[in-house]
Amino acid sequence: MAAPRCRRRPASSPIPFRNKSSWRLATKRRPCCRRWRRRTEVDRPDVVLVIDNYDSFTYNLVQYLGELGERVVVHRNNEITLGEITELQPVAVVLSPGPGTPGDAGICKDLLLELGPTLPTLGVCLGHQCLGEAYGGRVQRAAQVMHGKVSRILHREQSVFRGLPSPFTATRYHSLVVERNDLPADLEVTAWTEDGTVMGLRHRQHPLAGVQFHPESILTEHGHELLASFLQDARAWRNTHATVGGPIAE
Repeated sequence: MAAPRCRRRPASSPIPFRNKSSWRLATKRRPCCRRWRRRTEVDRPDVVLVIDNYDSFTYNLVQYLGELGERVVVHRNNEITLGEITELQPVAVVLSPGPGTPGDAGICKDLLLELGPTLPTLGVCLGHQCLGEAYGGRVQRAAQVMHGKVSRILHREQSVFRGLPSPFTATRYHSLVVERNDLPADLEVTAWTEDGTVMGLRHRQHPLAGVQFHPESILTEHGHELLASFLQDARAWRNTHATVGGPIAE
């Protein structure tokens, strides 16, 4: 008799880690991951905001961020306002994967457009598609549905891919892609598959990046390093630019 197949939890199902004990486990700083943490003995006063697009992978991202030493705040995409985000003054935002299209992602596109010029933000999967669509790109059906499939990711060490080998393998869960051929001038492709499918984006002026694959998947190589690179860039930006929602420093 064949072994049972391991299936991904449907994206529309309730996300895990909603009770306090599971939350503490998800954000526990594991000794085995100390090599990914910054060398500091001082607890950071800042927080990383994760916008939850109602996906089962959200708290995998939260766990990875916790393993990197971050203090994480999670809000669902229809349960926080731009004003509340401005008041929170997060050091960075991560837009989670999720079901549906960018139009189903609540506050995500408004956040990218209104706060994106001063708020470092990383979009993952659906969050990446939100970045593309918010700034004039076209999101369309992929030539092939990629649910739980591993691909080789190529890049030129730009943005969050700085210091990573090219290629590396990453896990993909998506049926939509950002179309490459009519990408607006404000956006730049930073990573792609061997068939040319867009796997990474960055905004040329604003501190915004996106990845189509899942860095938090166990089968993705260098997921911690990618997130750490984003967080390093986010702190460098916040140290030299305006506060969230304020005027952009020259």
